[in-house]
This record gives sequence, C-alpha cells and structure tokens, in this order.
Amino acid sequence: QQTQHPFTDVIEDKFYYNAMLWAVENGITTGTDERHFSPMGTCNRAQVGTFLHRLRGCPEPAADSAFPDVPPGSYYYEAVLWAAQKRITMGMDGGYFQPGQKCSRAQIVTFLYRDKNNP
Repeated sequence: QQTQHPFTDVIEDKFYYNAMLWAVENGITTGTDERHFSPMGTCNRAQVGTFLHRLRGCPEPAADSAFPDVPPGSYYYEAVLWAAQKRITMGMDGGYFQPGQKCSRAQIVTFLYRDKNNP
C-alpha cells in the first residue's frame, strides 16, 4: 500500500512519483509547504546537504561549523557540518558554504559520489 500524500502538484503517472513517495516515507524530504512538493523546483545547497544527511540517518557532527554563513539553529546546520567533516562538501570560495545558492547537477553528483565513497 502506497502512502497517501497531501501534495496537490504531484501527479501519479509522472517519472518522479515513486521516488517522491520513497523520499517522503523515509523522512528524506517533505514538501515545500503543506500542500506542495514543487517537483520541478530547484534545490539549494542547504537542501541537498540535508537530504544526504537524512539519508544517512542524521549522524551527529563532531565539531562546530567552520562556515560563517551556516548559523547554529538553521535547519541545515548539522547536515552541513556532517557533510564538511565527511568531505562531501568543502564549501565554496572564501570559506563560505553558500547554503542558498542553487545546487548544480555537477555539485549534486559530486556530493553523491563523495558520499558513496566515504566510509
């Protein structure tokens, strides 16, 4: 039995439908609000880091953030710390993470590759 979802912008016959259900059922992501998943929207660096962190079971980071633009208490704080400590991300120019920047396909596949090849 498939999970019922509340999203008015998700159509069952679309290519992403089962992946979206899996991600929601497993706590990897939620909608962009209570009624929308925004399947054709873009993700930013904070969101992608958070997805990976949740996929790995939300492991605790070992130290505080070295990125001045990753504030304690933000939804992505622990995810970015964990990803940096695992060398999944090294941040951007100038020692910043740039959490709100759109995440390119190249960045996403690099995050996935580094995560897959990280003990």
